[in-house]
Amino acid sequence: MEGKDNIVMFPFMAQGHINPFLSLALHLHSLHPHLTITFVNTPRNISTLQHSFPPSRRLLFRSLPFLSSQHPGLPPDVENTDSLPYPLVIRLLQASLSLRPSFARLLQELVHDSRGSGSVCVVADIFFGWTAPLARELGVFHAVFCGTSGYGLACYYSIWRSLPHRSTDAEEFLLEDFREASIIHVTQLPLTISEADGSDPWSLFQEHNLSAWSASNAILFNSVSEFDEVGFEYFRRKLGVKVWPVGPVFLPQGSSGSSGEERCLEWLDTKKERSVLYISFGTMNTISLSHMMELALALESSGKDFIWVVRPPMGFDITSEFRGDEWLPKGFEERVGKSGKGLLVRTWAPQVKILSHRALSVFLTHCGWNSVLEALSHGVPMLGWPMAAEQFFNTKLLEERMGVCIEFVRGKTCKIHHEELRAKIETVMGDTERGRGVRRRAEEAMEVLRDAIRVGKDGSKGSSLKGLEEFMSAATTKEGGLANGNGNGNKNNGSHQGS
Repeated sequence: MEGKDNIVMFPFMAQGHINPFLSLALHLHSLHPHLTITFVNTPRNISTLQHSFPPSRRLLFRSLPFLSSQHPGLPPDVENTDSLPYPLVIRLLQASLSLRPSFARLLQELVHDSRGSGSVCVVADIFFGWTAPLARELGVFHAVFCGTSGYGLACYYSIWRSLPHRSTDAEEFLLEDFREASIIHVTQLPLTISEADGSDPWSLFQEHNLSAWSASNAILFNSVSEFDEVGFEYFRRKLGVKVWPVGPVFLPQGSSGSSGEERCLEWLDTKKERSVLYISFGTMNTISLSHMMELALALESSGKDFIWVVRPPMGFDITSEFRGDEWLPKGFEERVGKSGKGLLVRTWAPQVKILSHRALSVFLTHCGWNSVLEALSHGVPMLGWPMAAEQFFNTKLLEERMGVCIEFVRGKTCKIHHEELRAKIETVMGDTERGRGVRRRAEEAMEVLRDAIRVGKDGSKGSSLKGLEEFMSAATTKEGGLANGNGNGNKNNGSHQGS
């Protein structure tokens, strides 16, 4: 592969989006060391990345000017959702449209520099649909990269495009263009969709964003065809684009050297094999005060060992100090600490190291796809508590189609009781038929994920390695329509040769 070939990676400004993009960038770099990768984002995010990676001629970081203070409703100096309350995420999405002129200039510069000696390809976020028609104008191959499951995103895409719940009073409905998803219940709709009426800010943003996907050439998924083919096929049929699995891709895990990491691992070392429940809801999610109380009661009454990454409940600043004496049952933290049954971790935990530890049994998660892949890559079954975005549909895939998960709670507002929660914990962690089943299928999923990126002794390659190769071939050759400047040269009629 020629060194002039340049893959431009452009994720949305959220850590749950940046990390899969960075994982894919590093994976591509390891497979094609002569490939140039230009990673694009806003100044603060780029500065953070540059401090994490040594300078390289082949992995370049480029920032686009962005001032949140120029956008109504955004606090000053905000460039990442990690420092935003969830209701303001739509404001950052709207503000991200202001990046178009500077990204267009950057892309024009890269195309000019590559003329006659290489190609340029854009790999953009699911929220940056506007990059697809821009790439087509410049004769550049464009791919949408989705750090989620094909199935979950297909449900999310289909519902946003038609808002089917608006035309029925029933609590359950089918997706007319994705009947393979089976029945959707209104409680499986994230709040942004359930409250959408077609004229609200989220609806208006998604109408323009998702419509622009039709100008793309391909969709890449951080997933595998072996258990996600039905979602991939939806997009081939719906958009007539090539769809390739390229996952799982992860960031390399080093040691932080922090006292918090050492504390977690030392505590786990004292526990029996497959005896610990790990609880974490990602970087942007938290639960209500009443849910927090009920979960604590369920954990204590179950008698199971657990690690719980705790954050302030809904309605409080998620970055503020956790007040266990106010937000948990009286004396809870002291009791579980003295008994050694529980470990409460403030804000952050070494998730991959916890999930890979021999003592880990089950993961109670919001079912964000990054966390799902981290769990399954170590054969860990899940209790699902979806809260937003496509997490509800990921949970549906994991429970109904893959059998590696039991839904624990659904959403942020439902009523729950600790006795019901305890029963589910005991089911998945105990010697029950269902518990044995989800554990067995999680181990099977682990092998599937490993096989997808494995090269056999005979030189055969897994499904995701094949998908990545086909993507690279289309993006950097005449077949992809780049060398001759014809951005439409690779558009197909929905046929597929990869996954």
